[in-house]
Amino acid sequence: PNVGCYIHGLFLEGARWDAAESKLAESRPKELYTEMAVIWLLPVANRKPPESGSYLCPIYKTLTRAGTLSTTGHSTNYVIAVEIPTDKPEKHWIKRGTALICALDF
Repeated sequence: PNVGCYIHGLFLEGARWDAAESKLAESRPKELYTEMAVIWLLPVANRKPPESGSYLCPIYKTLTRAGTLSTTGHSTNYVIAVEIPTDKPEKHWIKRGTALICALDF
């Protein structure tokens, strides 16, 4: 795009992307990981995060979420967090351990 960048090739753990509704949905039975839709990162100056209607989803490099703590206090396996639309409260997805993964260890 002219502004921002696209991210593709991520996998969702603990949830799935509902393309028809354009929001997070519960995983289907026996479905551990699902492909995430393309995400468009668009920089906005002084943007305020929404009060509700989104889940601040962490992105990890691998399924092993643990890593060495860096000087920032984050795991070296942690990449960034992105806002994903949802109709459920954020704590719902936190309890399920919902995260985006860059690479599966298969």
